[in-house]
Amino acid sequence: MPLDTADIERDWDTPVVDAGIAAKASIIARVGLLDLRAGTGSFRIRELMHRIGYPLGVHVRANINLTDMGVSCSDGVSRITQVVDLPTTGVNTERIWLLEHFADWFSVNIGAPATTYHAQTAVSQEMVQQLDNPDAQRSMLRATQKAHREIERRKRIHEKAVKRAKKRGFQPPKGEYAAHFEHIGKTREDIAAEREAAAANNTAGKKVGSGFIHHDSSSVDGANQTLGNSVKVNNSVNQNVDSASAANSSAATPSVATKSVKSESQSGTKVTSKTKVTSKPSANASRGITVRQAHERLSLIQHRKPLYAPWFSAIASAVACACFVFLLGGGPYDMIGAFIGADIGHWVRRRLFVYHLNQFFVTFVAVAVAAFACVGTLRLIGVFDPVALHHDTAYIGAMLFVIPGFPLITGGLDIAKMDLPSGIQRLVYTLALILMATLAGWMVASIVHLSPQGFEPLGLNPWVNAALRALCAFGGVWGFSVLFNSPQRMCFTAAVIGAITDTLRLTIVDFGMPPEAAAFLGAMLAGLLASLWRSSVRHGFLPPYLGYPRICLTVPSIVIMVPGLYMYRAMFYLGQFDTLNALDWAFRAFMVILCLPIGLAMARVITDKSWRYDV
Repeated sequence: MPLDTADIERDWDTPVVDAGIAAKASIIARVGLLDLRAGTGSFRIRELMHRIGYPLGVHVRANINLTDMGVSCSDGVSRITQVVDLPTTGVNTERIWLLEHFADWFSVNIGAPATTYHAQTAVSQEMVQQLDNPDAQRSMLRATQKAHREIERRKRIHEKAVKRAKKRGFQPPKGEYAAHFEHIGKTREDIAAEREAAAANNTAGKKVGSGFIHHDSSSVDGANQTLGNSVKVNNSVNQNVDSASAANSSAATPSVATKSVKSESQSGTKVTSKTKVTSKPSANASRGITVRQAHERLSLIQHRKPLYAPWFSAIASAVACACFVFLLGGGPYDMIGAFIGADIGHWVRRRLFVYHLNQFFVTFVAVAVAAFACVGTLRLIGVFDPVALHHDTAYIGAMLFVIPGFPLITGGLDIAKMDLPSGIQRLVYTLALILMATLAGWMVASIVHLSPQGFEPLGLNPWVNAALRALCAFGGVWGFSVLFNSPQRMCFTAAVIGAITDTLRLTIVDFGMPPEAAAFLGAMLAGLLASLWRSSVRHGFLPPYLGYPRICLTVPSIVIMVPGLYMYRAMFYLGQFDTLNALDWAFRAFMVILCLPIGLAMARVITDKSWRYDV
């Protein structure tokens, strides 16, 4: 979307709350566009844009489709409408997560904490401020926690210095602990010059033997300076309060500057080693972040690279498909074939996407490569053990990494929220991808003369089978979460939920429950567990950094319940012109797919008032 229009440029360095409707709308629409590109549902995009627009006094109305949306913003005086679109769609759960934190950071910095999503806004403050940290490219959470630990370490050092000052009979400095580190970013020459100036202007004299230099408040630049481990400077009781508050604002950013590195305060005022802290903040600083600062943070979110390299994503895909095959009833040879096929197929898909090729074409090629690699692996094993030649169904598991679980589930949830255009488009897109994948698999089976009839029973002990199912469900959900670009802690959280729900689903199917009802119960339990996790974080039972959006936990945990085997067998029989069996397997797949989003929607109705009532 263009950001160089005259109306926006005029307000580029104006606080957002004072900017015109064009600048405000540019932020709102860009947030919605980034969320749409991340693959989330339209109901979440509307909610996020409303959280940005409401504290600005802007009413937002949006018509959201699969790859485009029209956003109309009005402040009661003026109205502006923007139409934005995407060339394609995808899934990025890390971006969904970061945009939630951006909305909290935005609300707090313009003075509207009541609209926040997370219970502890300090977490969002730290995460958004750390977006430009080089360490954050590998792990956003690790970089934030590292900066937080550095702040805590400096706080402990300051507290020890205060205790030593009290023991020697000196009044400790007033203000926040951050004022103690006002010297950060200054060179030793700057500190020495300030010390000499403070000593020259000192009318109360020096006390050299104790290691402290006592001076009055006439020197603002010399206040609260720590001169290494040997020399410490202590303020008098009449310390200038404006200087302390300015230093506190400078240290509020979780990143810790060193020597000549710039530090940016929450209000947007930049302080370098050569700039003195003024006693009066600028008008813009008192009104919150500017339009430029908001767009800069959004640009950092937009241009973040994928968390995982193609080879690691390929391994995660292989793990997910191998585990998927076991949950479908496959044995060791089936899992090995699916592992090799999915690994090669997904690596090919990632490499082709670099060239921005049509994703339906890429899906067809990737599935064909995966199927051929799986069949070739089993034929190679068959040279040493002929039993491997009879595993004709394994190649179906090798192509399951292309299952479009996110648009499938979010499409159903959009329909549950009465957003029919967006829901129908997502379901049609899902159907098109499934048709391309199953068509490629059927063509490979026709070429190499395969006749998949399902997996042979393994005959395992029920307790051993349940334990292996839990382990494979964990591995499968973890693999799909990596494919969705989830951070590792988010992957493991979703994997735990998936291990519980999918093991329960398969167990109750063994006891005679229809697969459709079991899928409904499994999806609803996944939604309830995700809501319980969010509630535990908000109430302090879990660390605040683990407050992930529900959709980032529920969708990966139930993707493994999607009946990929049913869908492929329907296509296989259709290719054989066996229409009765094709319709039978197609309707079986349809019923299970239908029950998954219904189960998630039911969990949201139980736990969320905005879903319980039509308002």
